This record gives sequence, structure tokens and C-alpha cells, in this order.
Amino acid sequence: MPLLHIDALSRSFGPTRALSGATLTIDAGEIVALMGANGAGKSTLVKILSGVLPAGSGTITLKQQPYTPRTPAEAAAAGVVTVHQSTDLVGAPGLSVADTLLLTRFAERGRPFFVSRSGIRRQARAILDTAGFELPLDRDFADLSAADRQLVAIARALANKAELLILDEPTASLSIEESRRLFDILKRLRDGGLAILYISHRTADLEAIADRALVMRGGVIAGAFRRPIDFSAAIETMIGRKLQSARPDIRIAGGAPVFEMRGARLLPDSTPFDLAIHTGEVVAITGVLGAGKSRLLSAIFGAGRLASGHMLLNGQAHRPETPAQAIAAGVAMAAEDRHRSSLMPANWPGSSLAATISLPHLAKWYPHGLLFGGREQREAEKAIARLRIKASGPQAPIASLSGGNQQKVVLARWEAEPSRLLLLDEPFQGVDVGARHDIIQAIRGRSDRATLIATSDPEEAYEVADRILVIDHHSLVPAPHGPSAVSQGIHA
Repeated sequence: MPLLHIDALSRSFGPTRALSGATLTIDAGEIVALMGANGAGKSTLVKILSGVLPAGSGTITLKQQPYTPRTPAEAAAAGVVTVHQSTDLVGAPGLSVADTLLLTRFAERGRPFFVSRSGIRRQARAILDTAGFELPLDRDFADLSAADRQLVAIARALANKAELLILDEPTASLSIEESRRLFDILKRLRDGGLAILYISHRTADLEAIADRALVMRGGVIAGAFRRPIDFSAAIETMIGRKLQSARPDIRIAGGAPVFEMRGARLLPDSTPFDLAIHTGEVVAITGVLGAGKSRLLSAIFGAGRLASGHMLLNGQAHRPETPAQAIAAGVAMAAEDRHRSSLMPANWPGSSLAATISLPHLAKWYPHGLLFGGREQREAEKAIARLRIKASGPQAPIASLSGGNQQKVVLARWEAEPSRLLLLDEPFQGVDVGARHDIIQAIRGRSDRATLIATSDPEEAYEVADRILVIDHHSLVPAPHGPSAVSQGIHA
């Protein structure tokens, strides 16, 4: 008998039907990948399983018993624990790893009012030993790497006797080596009988970890694939159309470069490097977390500084003191965390799709301070059509869009005005395969600018770039050919 059985599960939000009769089963001791474009219903399904939302109709049975959790605490008590992409809520600065592991126990009724530090460490060590993890018990949770934060969350779930572990984009903030370490742990947990529902947009992750894959589209399970998983067929099922290879025809650039770095040092003690990018060229920089990708882009955009060396844009010295100066010179940038750097909070002025696109261009489009003439509306309409943005219209709240569509809007912002150099930091983070394909086509469809992309995923770099460079210890080196070779080069 399956551990979990979902039958004809539905859920609506007003006129929008998020789930339309989803049916699936998960057995103990297997890793099931859940694939689906943004808006396919994955998040709603997970929220129902996690006790965040009630189902509209349908049934769920867990261990052959009706399962209707009303809160995440009830779900955890029943054996279903979700570890979200962001681990910010797992712990807090000032709490040690040991404290964080025991947080839920501190809240239990009947617990002693006073606890000893030695007792906390002893119980925390028992949790880690049971999970088979090695973590520093006395280290501040805020000082842990993203990978170790994930392990703390998983260990706490196992301590709560989880039987179904739901992981939502667990490798989004992990390096390749950290991801491999996580995969080894998950396989061991699976072999011990734990059921894992693994949600990710990264096919490389799923190929490495999944026993089978379920594909959601339109609120239902549209396809099921067993190992060896045919990911081409799974992706076509996910987006509902044939998907041509995203691997670009390589363009060999010639002529004078549009942007150069000469003798550049990102840190005082790092190795100097040179970089040249030509008009029409897409260059990707890949490397492990902390290697210097974001620092490099920030220096070009005026949000940081080089330790030494100089930059040229169109043959002229490029020394922006601020991002505004970089934008005025023809450099545009979409930073890694779009929610913090590119999107206004919900219900704030400027939180619509159209206003998000126009925000950095307001002074130029409306020099007298009056928003008239409808340019904001026209640019948004063009972006919706060109980038296939799924939205109700230009005034749709940006918060109502899926992650992939939000990223398209951020790209549309910098397509609305000419630029000589476009900088994109992790542009495919949290973006499904279909939206990623559309974004790649848009990036490569512009021959009037140069594009520099920073990504921690060699597969993404291989899909989008004419040329790939590896960044290591804050210095650039040429990359080997092919995504596997690039991955090996990163860790050479």
C-alpha cells in the first residue's frame, strides 16, 4: 500500500483553479520528483500537504488513514514535513545549531521550564547521530552555509519522525559540491525507508536523485516517468509543446569589444585577469558560490569597486561610482535576488507589471514629472507579447505572477531602453524550463548589445552562452567544452 495517496484533489482561488483533480501516490523508500511550470499547481499541492491550505475537494490518505492537516504542526505530527527553498525561518541569528535543532521540542507541552546547556547539546547530538549528519553544534545558525542550513532543517524533520519529506528547490542556493553531498544524504535516507517529494526546475538534479518523476500541468498530473527518466518527453509534457534545443549556435565575435577589463583584481590578493566582450555576444561566467561572480558584476554596475585594474566601455574609461551612472553609460543589470533588487513590495506604488518595467526610466520617459502619454502601458503590452508573459494585463500586480514571469518582467525592464551591456546575475533561479527557454531566446535575440551572465549552474551556462568562463578565487579562466567538463573545471 502507498504511504500517501491523493485522489481528485482540487482547489480554487476565486475564479482561478489551481488544482483540478490531481491524483498521485508516493511509496515509502522512494524519491519522487515533482516537475511543472510555474503556475502548474505544485505550490498549492505542497501547501495542502503541509497544512497551510485546506483542500477544496478530493481526498488524501496517509498510511491508509484520512489526512486533513489544518496547520503545519499537525502535518509534522502526522509525519509530513516540508523544507522550503528559503531556510531563513528554520533558525535565527544568535541561536546555535543545537538550539535550532530543538526549537520545536522547546515548544512542546510538558517540557521543563529550565533546560541545561549540556542537556541541549546531548539531545542535539542524538538527533544528528540518528540522521547521520556532522554539524558544529555550537556554531551560530546565521554563520552556517546554505547547505548546512538545509541539513539542520532535514535533521529536525527526521527528529520529528518524518515519514514524508517535501523538499522545495533545495539546491537553489547550493554549490555543485554541496548539492552532491545533499544527494548522497537523501539517497541514504531513502534507502532507510523515508519517502521524499523533490520539487525542482533543475533537470540535472532530478536525473541524479529521482526514482521517478511526476509532471504537473494545469492543476493535474499530466505525465509520469520512471527511471531512466526521459526528460525531453517530461519537459514537453510539462509545457504542452515541443521544445527545440536551447543550445545556441555559437557566434564568433569580431571587431572592437564593447566592454573590456584589463588587469582587473576583484580583491587585493586575487590574480589579475582580462575580459573582453563584443556586441552581439553572450558570455557566461560560472563557478562555485563565493568565487566572485556577483562581486564582478557589481563592480561593472557601480555597486562595488575593483581592487585594481580598469574598465573600458565603447573604448572609453568606465568608472561608475553608482548604478545610476552605469545605467546612464549604457550598462543595465538584473541582480540575483529579484524580490529585493527589482520588485516593489505588494500594494506599494509601482508594484504592477507596467510600473516594474518603467521604474528606472521614469525620469527619461516623463521629464516633467507627469505620467501621461501611455508609454508605460505600451511598453508593458509589447513585453507581454514578445516574452510570452502570462499575466492578466499591464496593470497585473507583479506579486500575482509566477517566478518565471516575474523574471521576464525584470528582463523586459532593461529591454525597454537601449543598452550596450546587459548584466544578469543568476537569471534562471526559480525559473521553470519553459520560461527559461523563452528568456534564453530573448537574450540571444538581441544583436545590438553584449550580455554577461553569472550562473552557478554549468548546464545553464552551456545552454545560453557563446563563450563560458570559470571564476575561481575571484579570477577568470577559460572553461572546458560542455557542461560536464565545465563542472569538472569548476572543481579542478
